[in-house]
Amino acid sequence: MSKKKKIISIIAIIIAIILSFIGGQTFAKYVTEVRGDGTAQIATWDFKVNGQREQVQTISLGSTYDASTLVDGKIAPGTKGSFQIIVDGTGSDVGIDYKIKFSNESTKPQNLKFYYNETEYDSILDLAEDLSGTIVANAKDKTKTLTINWEWKYETGNNPTEIASNDKIDTQNAQEIANYTFNVNVSGTQVVPQN
Repeated sequence: MSKKKKIISIIAIIIAIILSFIGGQTFAKYVTEVRGDGTAQIATWDFKVNGQREQVQTISLGSTYDASTLVDGKIAPGTKGSFQIIVDGTGSDVGIDYKIKFSNESTKPQNLKFYYNETEYDSILDLAEDLSGTIVANAKDKTKTLTINWEWKYETGNNPTEIASNDKIDTQNAQEIANYTFNVNVSGTQVVPQN
């Protein structure tokens, strides 16, 4: 054998030994593969107003006082009452920002007043900001009952002149106003989760 062939044979043997050593190491090491699954439960959403999910029943001021003094659920000076808006997030796994808006108020008797938390309002439209709020996600009771009182005083004023002037306004309102109406819109929005 020639010198050149011997060198090539030795190099081939050395390469074979190195490859078997590397290959043996590849097959000799421990390999473990662990698998798992990702999961996330979706938070539930449930929002009701006065027990309804779609539409709130009509709020009738005339149905909130003693009907023996007037006919057919009509209101007049000397009547008062209250109504409730019940915001319910029971069943929701998230916090809820609720907003209450009144709109399209028309032909309100001038001396009819609204009250919420002992604050007087000349118009039901002014109540919206004070009625809105938040139900937190981990609250034990996710129901908020908002009671709105109303009153059309029999006599309005601090002296006989003011009383006489307001009696005239009440009489004029009764002659010109057939129906006092307003719309109620209650919306619930998920609170943005914080880190």
